[in-house]
Amino acid sequence: MEQGPTVVMTCGPSGSGKTTFAMRLVAEGYVRLSFDEEVRRRFGRYGTDVPVERYQELNDLVEPTLKEHLATLVGQGRNVVLDLAFWRRADRDEYKALIETAGGRWRLVYFAIDPGVLHRRVAERRSRGDADAFPVTSELLDRFIATFEVPRGEGEEVVGPGDDLPR
Repeated sequence: MEQGPTVVMTCGPSGSGKTTFAMRLVAEGYVRLSFDEEVRRRFGRYGTDVPVERYQELNDLVEPTLKEHLATLVGQGRNVVLDLAFWRRADRDEYKALIETAGGRWRLVYFAIDPGVLHRRVAERRSRGDADAFPVTSELLDRFIATFEVPRGEGEEVVGPGDDLPR
């Protein structure tokens, strides 16, 4: 049986390496989809063009477009990387079903990174001011980490610190 295109779902808190990994896949021909990129394209940059307080509202506005684009790309046989955090299992399950319905197969890559490393990386990104990502404060990162639903038994591939990134 012929396999459909692959959709790699990145999973992990801010600063865990999702976008770095996604960009490697883009170099291999994958199409990258991300909330931050779609929000920037439609509304501008967080903290510059749109207030950070509109984060959830804007993500909710762009999600239908992102899902539609994902289904179209999979239907065209294109490999995709979803550069998303996938904080909740319910969200992961929803996207897995969407991918399978569109004829693709999914890979869930979870970045298990120490909170201290996450804080350092996010602080570095904030100080640069050039990232398209939502500007995460230290307090917000702590809240994200505390509420993150770690994937267990979901077919996840776990990437830890110092691990080679999967292909």
